[in-house]
Amino acid sequence: MNIEEVRAYALSLAEVTEDMPFGDDNVCFRIHGKIFLCLNLYSDEPHFAIKLQPKRSEELREQYEGVRPAWHWNKKHWSDIYYTQLDDTLMKTLITEAYQLVACKGSKKRVAKT
Repeated sequence: MNIEEVRAYALSLAEVTEDMPFGDDNVCFRIHGKIFLCLNLYSDEPHFAIKLQPKRSEELREQYEGVRPAWHWNKKHWSDIYYTQLDDTLMKTLITEAYQLVACKGSKKRVAKT
């Protein structure tokens, strides 16, 4: 995948919004106001930070060189994904997993408030 394909896929998921709360070098993708993916726009090594279950992050880091602890995020829950080093199917799977993880937590909180 390239940077535009990552963006297009993230935005193709239901109710996803994008913004740039950390400046013009990152685009964040949110579901229910919560970030699930943060795409770096100007890195020498194209990557994005993604929220995953801690155990899943550990497994991926052991398995793929292109998955590393996220630089400016909680390293237990967030991983940097160097998407040009991994295949497109895996990228879509990981983006979907992050989306579902955050969407599920957000929907539980909204239900509790009503």
